[in-house]
Amino acid sequence: MRFSFFKKKTKKQRYSVAFYNLENLFDPERNTKILDKDYTPNGAKKWTMERYHRKLYKLSKTIFKIGEEDHPYPPVLLGVAEAENKSVFKALLETKALKDIDYGFIHYDSPDERGIDTGLIYRKRFFNVLHSEPLTLMVDNAGGVRDTTRDILYVKGELNKELVHVFVNHWPSRRDGGVETEYKRVIAANEIVQKVDIIKETELDPNIIVMGDFNDDPSSKSMQILKSEAALFNPFETLHIPETTGSSVYGNKWNMFDQILVSNSFFNYQKNTHSFDNAAIFDHKSLKEKKGKYKGSPYRTFVSDRYMGGYSDHFPVYAMFTFNS
Repeated sequence: MRFSFFKKKTKKQRYSVAFYNLENLFDPERNTKILDKDYTPNGAKKWTMERYHRKLYKLSKTIFKIGEEDHPYPPVLLGVAEAENKSVFKALLETKALKDIDYGFIHYDSPDERGIDTGLIYRKRFFNVLHSEPLTLMVDNAGGVRDTTRDILYVKGELNKELVHVFVNHWPSRRDGGVETEYKRVIAANEIVQKVDIIKETELDPNIIVMGDFNDDPSSKSMQILKSEAALFNPFETLHIPETTGSSVYGNKWNMFDQILVSNSFFNYQKNTHSFDNAAIFDHKSLKEKKGKYKGSPYRTFVSDRYMGGYSDHFPVYAMFTFNS
């Protein structure tokens, strides 16, 4: 966890990689192809342009400051979840806080019935996109009906000219029960394992970054599959304390659903490579409820249909890397 918003001098060759669930970043326009009616001016949540721009303003300020205590610059890579379409990405990057940063983005419309997708925001100066694609997640509900959930976004690129493979995730929810839906997230984990195996057919020791809202904690079966089968290190295992610490809250329990995992190749210090330093939850006090029953939990935009005017129901998470020049 990091609390200070004051900038301080750090090594010039450090870079932050982050993930942020934006909590239903919809524009107010109706799209009849998805279930976004609630997020319109006349919908249940009375989602007006004013509220939309207020949320963009708050999210952009947060993105600019993620990991600020460790590094005085905004993330070089930022995976996001729950963004409706390309227009919200463009609007987010055109905000005052982010417009002067050389950010680009990658987004694909997913089969999700609500239209909330993943995306990758990246600094063009440092990251060169070579290839991107959505990995369709084929899972069925208990009755055998297709669960139209989010794709896994895969991006291959060069970070400071070093080849890196990035996966951005928003795995199937626990809405119908954690145990009952576990198999869906296991399928998602195995999808990544299969893709990593394909990458390893042509690369001896590839650099892999897997980030997202996994709807599972680090100790869950799906996350353990990523550790064992894809040989990934999960720094958020030691950060999760269910009684006091996590990236989101459900009931009285802290969850660590938002995580960033890295391959063991990031534990080297050879010239012109990146090395993993540390990871943290960005839970600055401005992102927290100030009082009441939920004091200390993420300051949300909505609780059901009640407008709270906050940021998100998740804290961002980030990992720091050093470029060995």
